[in-house]
Amino acid sequence: MVHFLHPGLSPRTIVPPDAQKDDLGCGVAQEEASPYSLVNICLNVLVANLEKLCSERSDGTLCLPEHWSFPQELADQFVGVMTWQGKLTDRTASIFRGNQMKLKLVSIQKAKISTAAFTQAFCHHRLIELDATAVHTDLSIPDILRGLCSNSWIQQNLRCLLLDSASIPRNSRLLFFGQLTGLRILSVFSVCFHSEDLANVSQLPRLESLDISNTLVTDISALLTCKDRLRSLTMHYLKCLTMTKPQILAVIRELKCLLHLDISDHRQLKSDLAFHLLQQKDILPNIVSLDISGGSCITDEAVELFIQQRPAMQFVGLLATDAGYSEFFATAQDLRVAGGANMSQISEALSRYRNRSCFMKEALYRLFAETFATQVAMPAILKLVAIGMRNHPLDLPVQFTASACALNLTRQDLARGMPVRLLSEVTCLLFKALKNFPHYQQLQKNCLLSLTNSRILVDVPFDRFDAAKFVMRWLCKHENPKMQTMAVSITSILALQLSPEQTAQLKEELFMAVKELLAIVKQKTTENLDDVTFLFTLKALWNLTDESPAACKHVIENQGLAIFIQVLETFSESTIQSKVLGLLNNIAEVRELSSKLMTDDVVKHVSSLLHSKELEVSYLAAGIIAHLTSDKQPWISHDLQRRALLQDLYTTIQNWPSSSCKMTALVTYRSFKAFFPLLGNVSRPEVQLWALWAMYHVCSKNPSKYCKMLVEEEGLQLLCDIQKHSEADPQAQHIAASLLDDFRMHFMNYRRLPLCMPFL
Repeated sequence: MVHFLHPGLSPRTIVPPDAQKDDLGCGVAQEEASPYSLVNICLNVLVANLEKLCSERSDGTLCLPEHWSFPQELADQFVGVMTWQGKLTDRTASIFRGNQMKLKLVSIQKAKISTAAFTQAFCHHRLIELDATAVHTDLSIPDILRGLCSNSWIQQNLRCLLLDSASIPRNSRLLFFGQLTGLRILSVFSVCFHSEDLANVSQLPRLESLDISNTLVTDISALLTCKDRLRSLTMHYLKCLTMTKPQILAVIRELKCLLHLDISDHRQLKSDLAFHLLQQKDILPNIVSLDISGGSCITDEAVELFIQQRPAMQFVGLLATDAGYSEFFATAQDLRVAGGANMSQISEALSRYRNRSCFMKEALYRLFAETFATQVAMPAILKLVAIGMRNHPLDLPVQFTASACALNLTRQDLARGMPVRLLSEVTCLLFKALKNFPHYQQLQKNCLLSLTNSRILVDVPFDRFDAAKFVMRWLCKHENPKMQTMAVSITSILALQLSPEQTAQLKEELFMAVKELLAIVKQKTTENLDDVTFLFTLKALWNLTDESPAACKHVIENQGLAIFIQVLETFSESTIQSKVLGLLNNIAEVRELSSKLMTDDVVKHVSSLLHSKELEVSYLAAGIIAHLTSDKQPWISHDLQRRALLQDLYTTIQNWPSSSCKMTALVTYRSFKAFFPLLGNVSRPEVQLWALWAMYHVCSKNPSKYCKMLVEEEGLQLLCDIQKHSEADPQAQHIAASLLDDFRMHFMNYRRLPLCMPFL
């Protein structure tokens, strides 16, 4: 039995930047709130059941059924889903051997597969794009190139190759890209890529787009070889360049076909290359996109003049500079700016720099300041925060700042304007950050604060078992009173959401939490302080002990009974009494512990509260007496006392209103199983009557939940037995019959009713 709680607590697709200018939330809200596509659902099912659906080859790899065939687009998506879920391995990649799948656009990002598996699974296909970003070191760049070049069709037709953060063995020197004559787009961001490699790549006859960011290139003069075809050049953080500024600018000046140039840099390096570039009048005549984020000495005036001289410009990157704040950037038509001056610029920065931690943390810092007091739900922005967290899981500044931004964007009412799927993603990322940084207190506080949001805590799917462990550990850290109150309140609700099996698995956390909660109750009682922390603590103990013999045992072993007697003797408020009695009810339901309640103090207080004018208090006291008196054995030497309690119980129940009367449910139940021994006790109609009243009460208030529970737990037969039993109490029979009648009305078309319940 648990306390009935109000849900609240009292104390790779992004919206295009131009769409965000009109409505920062509309596109993402629609996407995240929409059901998953049928294709997505089917592919997820396939991936989850791959082992069952496939046969096994002699080498241990998987093989698709012979008659299966996938269209090319679906096959590409299948690889993507497997990669995204971390399911692409040597064993599973083998399903792409042969011709059952026809692949063109393949992503194996972060996959852990060997060279042999890669070659056998993918290199016989007619690939036009391959994303091998951050693949495991088992598959190196030279191995990827050899595999691709083993297929003459790929040599001539592969258009796009992304090798960001991929590895190169130490004994490997020159990378041979020359055979990939069809290559148009190449990215080697954060790769051991040297000037000699650049010379080799620059000779590719169709190369149009090149990213050599954070590589070991010292000289970019080789780019002059492809000056008449290079359209896009990204060289962010080229830390090893040995050329002088005039030499670099001389090369860039010759790249007259460039539409996009990125020379952004880490702010700490104070690079002034961009400053000198902006002074040039005869450079980059056709430029459309220029990224100079992180550059030093950048001014609004210099940027404005550069853009005015090149009216075709559509984007400029100014994050982590002193520019972007003038009226020009707010009023310029068709110009997107990645910066920190306003939400539009910050949104653009978060979208553009999702893979660059140095700029991601800068954009998040600006976002935190911008959204500190926001009153508008912005799901598109929250999605970008989530992407930043997901892309940089081991970067503490990114994770910490993102967690603070997430709090700003999901404060109580704002969370109600966010799609559940998006909130779920962010919450799961927060818990992932906790695991990666278990000792960073402020990050833990941000995660705890996020869980105080009733929308997240009640409606959003996330791993509540892990959350409970985290919150219970935090509870025992003796933090300041405000944090303690939050931890207690969250525990009280999470306890409702864990299954009894999960609660039992908590073990050490459960023991420590119960001990700490009892200490709080004792302290507050001694101080005669019934504040919100005290009430939440009682709720938490009530809910933690529900169907949890381990928690009940911890309460007994930590002098919980004495503490609760002190509570009952100190406070007379019915809200406090009901919480204490609810907890004692949970203990009474545990057969091996119920005898521990048969003390003079417990029986005295429970007997007294049986006559409370508050129905909830009387009801809960009656439940304790019903469980304690149902077994005659422990009362052998106190039979008169037992008879008196039973008589008192029977009389009290007669004075209650009808169990189906119009009033809110007194309690909620996870299961009726604790009632079944009481229902079968025909010799004790008082006990049976309480159980029937309780079941009829909750069934009449929430029939969809509890009528279903009656069927699933096979409780209907017990009601039928009472109705037919010749020695059953007439009032008990009446309630049982009423319950069955209501059940028939609720499930008129239910086709698995017991024989004693004919269809109407």
